[in-house]
Amino acid sequence: MKKHNFSAGPSILPQEVLKQASDAVLNFNNLDLSVLEISHRSKDFVAVMEEAREHSIELLGLKGKGYKALFLQGGASMQFVMAAYNLLENKAAYLNTGTWSDKAVAEAKIFGEVVEVASSKDKNYNYIPKGYEVPKGMDYFHCTTNNTIFGTQMKDFPALDCPMVADMSSDIFSRTLDYSKFDLIYAGAQKNMGPAGTTLVVIKEDILGKVKRPIPNMLDYAQHIAKDSMYNTPPVFAVYTSLLTLRWLKELGGVSAIEEENDKKATLIYSEIDLNPLFEGYVAKEDRSTMSATFNITNEKAKTKFDTMLKEAGISGLNGHRSVGGYRASMYNALSLNSVGVLVDVMSELERTA
Repeated sequence: MKKHNFSAGPSILPQEVLKQASDAVLNFNNLDLSVLEISHRSKDFVAVMEEAREHSIELLGLKGKGYKALFLQGGASMQFVMAAYNLLENKAAYLNTGTWSDKAVAEAKIFGEVVEVASSKDKNYNYIPKGYEVPKGMDYFHCTTNNTIFGTQMKDFPALDCPMVADMSSDIFSRTLDYSKFDLIYAGAQKNMGPAGTTLVVIKEDILGKVKRPIPNMLDYAQHIAKDSMYNTPPVFAVYTSLLTLRWLKELGGVSAIEEENDKKATLIYSEIDLNPLFEGYVAKEDRSTMSATFNITNEKAKTKFDTMLKEAGISGLNGHRSVGGYRASMYNALSLNSVGVLVDVMSELERTA
């Protein structure tokens, strides 16, 4: 029986995507060659890359608005460097809401002055700061929209006179937003798109070319755009599997359709957390993530029993990050409402029998 996979990443993928990807490992496009063996310059893979980029722009509602999509390597962590290398000339504003934004700040300081406009570090990142102001004249504002470790998610975004850069690694394609508010979006594939190994970057071209420093070709967005995301050999399998996931999402009805399912999953688990005296949520309620539910057990004596029940129910990947402890239910797009229901049933049964 397939386990209920709540892993934070690499994470769950749709079963049909796994089947299609595994078939392609043996025989891709009836070529009698594996997708792992074909040239990235072949017409078959060029078509994969083009379709993946097109679907990314379309699903975000950015078609015809001056954006380009890239599939790059190095993970979202490389984008901490690339964003600053390409955009930071004088000062940039950063909102610090967790481990990943904290690391992004550290990398940006190599290239210029960083203004940390607000931080929730004082309470171990269990809330999203409110009421902060972004100073005028910044080169850009950077934020992390969803924080997998702590379980917070930004619901509102500031009005700006500068470009907005967003790390959307853990909630890309999960909810409807006006994505045209963002000038640069990046997201590691291994949460909501595909396997680890590629990172989606969606960038508005007119924000480039403003810094005076020379940029190495491999770190230059303009170079990757000019080469249609094929400046060097791309991670072929990761891009292909991401394409399959994007097709799956389109067939479901796109981002608005999956948002409805994600909201149902979040409502179900947070209702149980709030009603069950054996559990308590880690995050301020107004900042709870639909992707990452973090919670603790209130009776440590019940922990061993709960862990045993989780295992017996086929629930995997629920352990919280060491920075927070407790439990973390990562509910990415491909996780079914049924899996969340199984988890909630276990939590309820623990209350009844503890």
